[in-house]
Amino acid sequence: MFNRISYTWGLMRASWDVLKKDKTLLLFPLLSGFCCLLVLLSFAIPMFVSGAWHPPARDAGSAATTVYYGFIFLFYLANYFVITFFNTAIISCAMLRMAGGTPTVGDGFREAAARLPQIAGWALLSATVGLVLRIIEDRSEKIGSIVAGLLGMAWTVVSFMVVPVVVAERKGPFAALKGSTELLRQTWGEQLVGNFSFGMMFGLLGLPGFGLIAVGVFSGSTAGLVFCIALAVMYLVALSLIQSALQSIFQAAVYLYARNQTAPAGFESDLLAGALRSK
Repeated sequence: MFNRISYTWGLMRASWDVLKKDKTLLLFPLLSGFCCLLVLLSFAIPMFVSGAWHPPARDAGSAATTVYYGFIFLFYLANYFVITFFNTAIISCAMLRMAGGTPTVGDGFREAAARLPQIAGWALLSATVGLVLRIIEDRSEKIGSIVAGLLGMAWTVVSFMVVPVVVAERKGPFAALKGSTELLRQTWGEQLVGNFSFGMMFGLLGLPGFGLIAVGVFSGSTAGLVFCIALAVMYLVALSLIQSALQSIFQAAVYLYARNQTAPAGFESDLLAGALRSK
């Protein structure tokens, strides 16, 4: 396990080398986060003001239940659309760079816009799955939370390579999910351990940010506390943007190697060969 984590660290460094050549890729996760915040506010404020943010009781009428879950579904739909759109843009740029091109931010937006039907279809499917999991969690209390959590983890795993499939093959949601599942059988080691190690490494790198907050708390100064919190927030936001960009580059690299059996630019064949297992 630790050998595979160390191996994936090599992939992470290779992804970093690609990102250094196209630092503008960081703009996509930044815009994605900002748009997701706008989506959240546009749904959360009306639901909070109307008092409809609580899950309906078991004896609630069908109208109240329909309105509540209808709002939840629309929120999921909008949120998944935004996330998938910007993920498509950054993975398109990463693939273009690894193919020897020189992508721009405009290229990413054009490639994502050219795949709007596929993005909308995947957002619709993801929102439906998310709604089903939410209903299970709301209606079955503790057991439902456990079941929904396990199903959610499984869904995250099997859909991990959907966006690269959408970018490269322009497949619809079900075909892209099938393609992601097939790639999962080949690349399960580096996909799962890669996600784990990315999260673990960036979790460790995030500790200084929380250390800054602790310094501010113990400084005994309001100005010092505000300053330290501001620095910590900027540091953690920058770290999350880098993590998101590196994971997208990682996905693109593993997909290209699995499909073409040749290492894309910026990655070594020996490095990516370990990401595939024999059938």
